[in-house]
Amino acid sequence: MRIRRGEFEQIRRIVERAGVDEPLTAKELHALLDEHGASFDSPHRVATVLGRRADEDDVEIIRGHPYRYRLDTDSS
Repeated sequence: MRIRRGEFEQIRRIVERAGVDEPLTAKELHALLDEHGASFDSPHRVATVLGRRADEDDVEIIRGHPYRYRLDTDSS
């Protein structure tokens, strides 16, 4: 699955605008994105985008069931 340019930035921008500072599941993030008019196919797509950015320290993955994601919104 290829990451399209700008997907992470779109997620981060919406999370920042919504004032979310606690970790969210991919399902919760997908719902938030949908509420703000962003088109992501599924929570799995959101998790894929965030998982790939975790290597660059832009996302903290909190392992558990389910995984939760905390975005670094200060570096936008």
